[in-house]
Amino acid sequence: MMVFNLKFIKQRRQELNMTLQEVAEAMEMKNASTYMKYENGTYSFKAEQLPLLAYVLQCSVENFFEYKIAKIAIL
Repeated sequence: MMVFNLKFIKQRRQELNMTLQEVAEAMEMKNASTYMKYENGTYSFKAEQLPLLAYVLQCSVENFFEYKIAKIAIL
């Protein structure tokens, strides 16, 4: 199962030494506080935002997703 990886987004922003404000401006958001709510998962990124976010973070949209293996209960 594929899941959205917010941890990657925050880590990548930090690797690039970008502030929340810098990413917010690049994403055309009102302020750093608004962007932070997306990065922390309070708000969900929309599909149309992902290409721009990938451009800003210098990565691929595919990097935003990771595989999670479901645990199977053994009875």
